[in-house]
Amino acid sequence: MAFYYIGVMSGTSLDGLDIALIEQDSRPTLLATHYIPMPDDLRAELLGLCASGPDELARAAIAEQKWVRLAAQGVLALLEQENLSAGEIRAIGSHGQTVRHEPGRGFTIQIGNPSLLAELTEITVVSDFRRRDIAAGGQGAPLVPAFHEALFDKPLGSAQDHRAVLNIGGFSNLSLIDPDRPVSGFDCGPGNVLLDAWIQAQRGENYDRDGAWGASGKVEPTLLKSLLSDPYFLTQGPKSTGREVFNLGWLQHHLFQLPTFPPENIQATLVELTALTITQSLQKAQPITDELLICGGGAHNVALMARLADLLPATKVSSTALYNVDPDWVEAMAFAWLAHCCLEGVPANRPSVTGARGLRVLGAIYPA
Repeated sequence: MAFYYIGVMSGTSLDGLDIALIEQDSRPTLLATHYIPMPDDLRAELLGLCASGPDELARAAIAEQKWVRLAAQGVLALLEQENLSAGEIRAIGSHGQTVRHEPGRGFTIQIGNPSLLAELTEITVVSDFRRRDIAAGGQGAPLVPAFHEALFDKPLGSAQDHRAVLNIGGFSNLSLIDPDRPVSGFDCGPGNVLLDAWIQAQRGENYDRDGAWGASGKVEPTLLKSLLSDPYFLTQGPKSTGREVFNLGWLQHHLFQLPTFPPENIQATLVELTALTITQSLQKAQPITDELLICGGGAHNVALMARLADLLPATKVSSTALYNVDPDWVEAMAFAWLAHCCLEGVPANRPSVTGARGLRVLGAIYPA
């Protein structure tokens, strides 16, 4: 029997809310989407909450209500757009907004008040997907490899193909789909987070459209070597990371110890950092990869996509759009699918990805 689900995703880039409507039958199918840009004041407040500050409990509670009301607005707009009623949606899978992710210390925090979202939309909400995996000794991230496997397990029609799915959001994460072993994956490191932070600091722009500014510069080898020395890049998965590690302050720490470089060269070096950490991680974890499918905002960075193709000459590198899955909506689809798994009692984490002690049903249910 097919069901409708809605997925709500707000990633580390904090550019807006992605809301996806899927039909879940034997496989998930994307039916419709809705996007709401993040208001500047809410984005600034959420960014502030990603670092320590005064009266964080009250600030988080107020920001959470604003986030939920924005999400509810988007969900209701999507229903109106598709001429659907709340009663026709089985559940909303809401990721919430991550403001802390420190699995090494045993916690991850996403704000998103699912009770209020259920009240405002009159739809059952499934949320809090990460903490059960962390309670079981896992990283709580990435959670999308099981969904990537469900969606792209045989896109080329051959069970012998070794493929990977790469999501480049604020951070980059890999899902490794090998026919000879369980799906695995991990966070490679920064995706767009440093690129966005640097262009924001230097030019007041939220992101580098098509990667044009980065493409105008040249890589600074001494800076690249310094950035690559971070211990995170030397460790094997399971592993995950976030703004607690990679942020503008981290970049400035490395820059402080080196000569002054043209800003566009720093941007070019950050593109190279993202490309190298992805490809090196992939080659270590899955030396033979026939196809790399890319989703997330990084799929629109022309310079980054070209560099990944250069570094992986034996691998077919393409956007998930090649298989009629819009790269901008894969993550929102994933959280709709995770809601389905929770309601069906299907474990959705993968110990081979997160390092958890075993399979777990993820999410908490907030009835309509």
